[in-house]
Amino acid sequence: MPNDFNQQIIHEFRANRGKVGGPFEGGRLLLLTTTGARTGRRHTTPLGYLPDGGERVLIIASAGGAPHHPAWYHNLLADPQATVEDGTFTYQAKAVVLQGEERERVFARAVEADPGWGDYQVRSGRTLPVVALVPIDGGPPAGRMGDMLRNVHDAFRRELAVIREEVRTSGPRLGAQLRINCLTMCQGLHVHHSHEDRGLFAALESRYPELAEVLARLRAEHVVVQRLLEQLQTSLADDGLTPETLLTEVDRLTQELEAHLDYEEEQLVALLN
Repeated sequence: MPNDFNQQIIHEFRANRGKVGGPFEGGRLLLLTTTGARTGRRHTTPLGYLPDGGERVLIIASAGGAPHHPAWYHNLLADPQATVEDGTFTYQAKAVVLQGEERERVFARAVEADPGWGDYQVRSGRTLPVVALVPIDGGPPAGRMGDMLRNVHDAFRRELAVIREEVRTSGPRLGAQLRINCLTMCQGLHVHHSHEDRGLFAALESRYPELAEVLARLRAEHVVVQRLLEQLQTSLADDGLTPETLLTEVDRLTQELEAHLDYEEEQLVALLN
């Protein structure tokens, strides 16, 4: 990609907390900042990524099908530590180049989900490297707590919308990557709600007794959402699961979750800010 195009995407990504138009619209995008292998300067590149269970994300060094590996890949070989921005969180990550059977399995999964990856590999005449980005630090985004909460919620809303579209266009069978996308989202929601129950809600309850009824409702809604998540995970383990059935479950979860998120923001954002 031309550098001016990259800069436009980077600016739009940062201005809109990860949402962009053009070729990346409706997809998963991150910003990867690496250290130049020759220059030592920092370089930021927008890249599509694949979820991989919540512990890491995957990127593929396709370079749009060019015959040479992209600069960011050479940079990671020289210095595997990089900065990742996902629209909500910014964190340091260690890059691990997948090898052997693991690389083949993950790349096959990617091609099954999007044949474009296979086209890039054929066009490039090289084996496209697959790289895992493993977080090595973490923490809440900077800014006011209420705004942070809404940003985290928006990330879940966006991911559910992406998953719904993937299910809708998946064809007669569900691929392995789509199942992993759903499971990763389920895990992320479970962790988020667990942290709220044990941390945020407990702190608010002790400081603002008048919120008892609101927090009781939010905790009850967490139980409902968790039950839907468990049903979805059980369905994903069924090899006979059809896209139609999965779409129904995703829609049910989305409806319940969005109502919950809207109510939580209505009650807590201003107070937290």
